Amino acid sequence: MSAQVETDELQVWVDQDLCTGDGLCVQYAPEVFEFDIDGLAYVKDSSGELLATPGARVDVPAHLRLEVIDSAKECPGECIHVVRRTDDVEVAGPDAD
Repeated sequence: MSAQVETDELQVWVDQDLCTGDGLCVQYAPEVFEFDIDGLAYVKDSSGELLATPGARVDVPAHLRLEVIDSAKECPGECIHVVRRTDDVEVAGPDAD
């Protein structure tokens, strides 16, 4: 991972159409990801409230960047997208270079 990704402000979202419900994201970063009653992963805002709107984005807390990026890289459903806040370029997930 580049040093720039470690300092950039990041956002994350989950594509529920691809989510397999494996739960790796919840294990890696329970402060950011949670299952809803449909068995799919969603993101949580900074207050811990589940955002059950498909495709909802949240800012990645600085202290959880590596965990969120690892969850995107390890996700079997390839449904987690981590993007730079400044230019929307995906840094981890299925569309990352």
